[in-house]
Amino acid sequence: MASILDEYEDSLHRSVSVQQSRTSVGIPHSGYVNARLEKETPIFNKQRIDFAPPEKINSLVVSSNQLCMSLGKDTLLRIDLGKPDEPNQVELGRKDEARVYKMFLDHTGSHLLIALNTSECLYLNRSVQKVRVLSRWKGHLIESVGWNKFLGSETNTGPILVGTSQGQIYEAEISVSEGSLFSTNPDQYFRQVYTLEEESGPAPVCCLEIERGIEGKFFIIATTRKRLFQFVGKVPEGTEQQGFSSVFAVHADHLPSFREFPANLGFSEIAFYTPKLRSNPRSFAWMMGNGVLYGTLDYSRPDSVLSDERVWVYPPDIDITVNKPISIVLTQFHFLLLLSDRVKAVCTLNGQVVFQDLFLEKFGSLTRMIKDPTVQQIWIHTEKVVFRYHVQRESRDVWKMYMNMNKFDLAKEYCKDRPECLDIVLAKEAEHCFQNKRYLDSAKCYALTQNYFEEIALKFIEAKQEEALMEFLIKKLSNLKPSEKTQTTLLTTWLTELYLNWLGILQGDPSQRNLYLDTREKFRTFLSSPKNKDCLFNNRASIYELLASHGDTEHMVYFAVIMQDYERVVAHHCQHDEYDEALNVLSRHKDEKLFYKFSPVLIQHIPKKVVDAWISMGSRLDARNLIPALVNYSQSASTQQINEAIRYMEFCVYQLEETQQAIHNYLLSLYALCRPDSLLSYLEQAGTNPNRIHYDLKYALRLCAEHGHHRACVHVYKVMELYEEAVDLALQVDVDLAKSCADLPEDDEELRKKLWLKIARHVVQEEKDVKKAMACLSSCALLKIEDVLPFFPDFVTIDHFKEAICNSLEDYNKHIEELKREMEEATQSAKRIREDIQEMRNKYGSVEPQEKCAACDFPLLNRPFYLFLCGHMFHYDCLLQAVFPNLPAYKQAKLEDLQKKLAATSQPSKSHHRPKDADTSSLGKGQQSREQIKADIDDIVAAECVYCGELMIRSIDKPFIDPQKYEEEMQSWL
Repeated sequence: MASILDEYEDSLHRSVSVQQSRTSVGIPHSGYVNARLEKETPIFNKQRIDFAPPEKINSLVVSSNQLCMSLGKDTLLRIDLGKPDEPNQVELGRKDEARVYKMFLDHTGSHLLIALNTSECLYLNRSVQKVRVLSRWKGHLIESVGWNKFLGSETNTGPILVGTSQGQIYEAEISVSEGSLFSTNPDQYFRQVYTLEEESGPAPVCCLEIERGIEGKFFIIATTRKRLFQFVGKVPEGTEQQGFSSVFAVHADHLPSFREFPANLGFSEIAFYTPKLRSNPRSFAWMMGNGVLYGTLDYSRPDSVLSDERVWVYPPDIDITVNKPISIVLTQFHFLLLLSDRVKAVCTLNGQVVFQDLFLEKFGSLTRMIKDPTVQQIWIHTEKVVFRYHVQRESRDVWKMYMNMNKFDLAKEYCKDRPECLDIVLAKEAEHCFQNKRYLDSAKCYALTQNYFEEIALKFIEAKQEEALMEFLIKKLSNLKPSEKTQTTLLTTWLTELYLNWLGILQGDPSQRNLYLDTREKFRTFLSSPKNKDCLFNNRASIYELLASHGDTEHMVYFAVIMQDYERVVAHHCQHDEYDEALNVLSRHKDEKLFYKFSPVLIQHIPKKVVDAWISMGSRLDARNLIPALVNYSQSASTQQINEAIRYMEFCVYQLEETQQAIHNYLLSLYALCRPDSLLSYLEQAGTNPNRIHYDLKYALRLCAEHGHHRACVHVYKVMELYEEAVDLALQVDVDLAKSCADLPEDDEELRKKLWLKIARHVVQEEKDVKKAMACLSSCALLKIEDVLPFFPDFVTIDHFKEAICNSLEDYNKHIEELKREMEEATQSAKRIREDIQEMRNKYGSVEPQEKCAACDFPLLNRPFYLFLCGHMFHYDCLLQAVFPNLPAYKQAKLEDLQKKLAATSQPSKSHHRPKDADTSSLGKGQQSREQIKADIDDIVAAECVYCGELMIRSIDKPFIDPQKYEEEMQSWL
């Protein structure tokens, strides 16, 4: 085991050592480079707004990128942050000493409420320039507004809640339209629904928030200086526009649930964090006298939406009697406290101050801090200056806090994109699990880290946690790359050894049966894993040795099946006399080579099943390769067992239609040995054509002769056309069989006669049966009585041959008469031929002067011509032109030669001094030669009419236009 660890360590860290030699940046034990290339920007990045107000800033609100600012006594500045260069200034138009007390802007940035210190309230819509007085609100100093985020629109607020300095909660609705803006009041109604009290009586309503849960349930959160109230109730579906009276009516007779703290700032403020636009807040932070109450919002709870509450006390440098916080803003993981000269950011996970920003005295005291929930920007202002904070990558260090709190799942969630941090979290989680003796969980985490392999492995070995070690190795193996073949091989081999050890321990303990079965299943899953297949296959020899050393034959067979090493599987079953199982493996995987190898063993024990398996394989098996197994088997088996061999050979011959000579020869040998009747039927079915017979004739003849099957031998002789031998052997068996053989040479009458004489001699001399001998004469027309008489003994009386002799004489007479008749017919035929010849010599035809050539349609008599019996007439040259292209090449050559000779005989002699007698003699010879040449030309050219003869029939498929001249002819028509 130690050597495996050392070897794995060398291969695992070889690449690390190379990298260390090339760079000066140190590689920690986690395996990741821990270096920052540039200074990281802070989470809360402050920006001063380039704005110099003409008057001091009284109040500032922001929502949906709309900023509203109260300046001096009577000015209101509105800025669309998407278009900051186009501010809009509105005058309040107040002539009295009233000043802006607070401003409230809804979630759409459309509705602005302006509370004055004279207990009046003004309203301004984003789409108009004129401020309207809310007459119904007069006499109430407004402290808070709960906007309706579900029914509110740009022209209508829907039912909203308003909190006053006297503790009353009013329900109101504001609606504006262009057609009615100057004729009606925008406030639709203003009615009281509840009064908040503390122990001393009514208290100012510092904050209001309306949220909707599931199933029509609404949650209303209201705060005073020391108390946080919750109103929970259902608003029937379809009645949301009627307001929240039903929610407050539930608490008419008893106080709603509330949280109370003893300290008092003189006011309180609650902030909410909403992950994304138009979703419910997920967490809250309530700033009050004792600190900040932080928690999450769970809308599925029946009576309270507040959950996981805890109080974070103020940092030590905050004294609520001297330097009390002014405002609070909540982000995903922090809440920010605004003091008169600074901003502090506190982490909601651990209560630690993670950010502090001091402001210079020249800016003046900080007045208010608010957050735009739609763009997650934080705004702070003094009477002179406005600042804005951008929140950037707030969750960057959250993983550390969750890790230190042992909330590893959350820690991993927030560093999943930072592998170097994830490795630290996994290592910490693994160590935590190990310390708490959760070894399996520890192994899973360690396998995902970059910690040194051997340190972790030895840690589990020292703790004697083999199961955890196996889990670690399995996970490590699954994380290896395909290129890391050495590490894969080592881990695979080590895991196999551990599994075998563990199974050996569990198998001997009956009480651990279930664990044994579970471990066995895991081991088999490991062996059959597709990812490990290549490694196991390449190192199967080592795995086999491990399995053999542990004596685990069950898993050896299982592993062999996975590796498709069916030869080893079948051999194992055969060694343990499990022949049926071995045959099942062969039949299931249909490997022809394994069938050839193990069939000699299997057929000795389960012949019928083996033959059935062979038959099921069909043509995939070559029966020639199975013959040795059948030969060994048939030599030591009984007749009944040989029948199985015959059954398979018959299947090959009759079903598969095998033509291999070895198969047919072996089937013949089995027939000759056990089934003589089937032997003859097989030979007869094979036929008598030697070219279509697939067995060896000489081998069949010898085989049949050895076993005394004479009829089969006679059949083989007949196929070999050894008719004399066939007749000789057939006469030993049956005369009728010999007769059938004697008639076979149909084209050789001499041989047939010889064979029949053999039969006759046998009948006369051996059987001494005269009647049978006479029957032979009637069976063969070639035999005459005179051919048979020499075979009879001298003492035989003529009475036995009287009829035969008479029949013979009658046959001779008939033959003589037939010859005479044929001679007379021949004489008459010769006479008629002579007459036809004479008639043809005298035959002629008449030609009229107006007759024309059938080819050129010119008068016929102008040139030499031919007249055919069919009536067609042709000029000599026209007929020659029509016939010549269709003549065979040799006739064309002959015709050209004759024409040259004819032209030569027509030329006058060049000699003028020859004697007259010599000239006359030469002319006679020339005229004779000329006539002969013309006759030969006529035989070729005028052999038949060109229109009525065979020439016209042969040219029926000839195209009208010569293909070689087709293009030329086509162009001539264009």
